[in-house]
Amino acid sequence: MRVLVDANLSPRVAVALQKDGYDSCHVTDVGLGTASDVDIVDWATENEHVIVSSDSDFGVILARERRKAPSFVLLRHLNDLTPDQQADLLVANLPQTEGELLAGAVVTLLRDRVRVRSLPFSLG
Repeated sequence: MRVLVDANLSPRVAVALQKDGYDSCHVTDVGLGTASDVDIVDWATENEHVIVSSDSDFGVILARERRKAPSFVLLRHLNDLTPDQQADLLVANLPQTEGELLAGAVVTLLRDRVRVRSLPFSLG
């Protein structure tokens, strides 16, 4: 699975994911450090990457445009974790949700639970 880590998370998250065998990069690695969320969604779609972020706006974009891709992992209420702890949480949960993410989904990770919504979906 190819993973694109958003600017609101540390590049260390992408590096930690790489060490665990994921094909991951940070938005700054691909020239998207100051890009709009829509541009990031477009890049992730074209390059078949799952977006990982703590910014819920990606889910809104996917819903509003009824997109089937890219998949998106939302780290919810986890900004107080270190980048290594965030990566550990991802590594612990990505294998269980990989099928859904490859098919098109929004996965919300909290400390104590995981929620999966298949794409496309709409708001409301």
